Amino acid sequence: MARVVVEVMPKTEILDPQGQAIVGALGRLGFPGVSDVRQGKRFELDVDDSVGDAELEKIAEALLANTVIEDWKVVRVS
Repeated sequence: MARVVVEVMPKTEILDPQGQAIVGALGRLGFPGVSDVRQGKRFELDVDDSVGDAELEKIAEALLANTVIEDWKVVRVS
């Protein structure tokens, strides 16, 4: 059994309204040094040893990320 993390982030050219809202809120809360925030998603999957990298990539592309506007990365953590 292994733990896999799939990180999904908006592509750099895509506007991130949630991130911009966080930047504004940080300034109002007294944290003026933050100039940009990008908000993404993190998925943790427990998979058995039969699930290979190619299958994990298919899972990320087919279900976890909208590949038109998001980039993704698979990381095996254990």
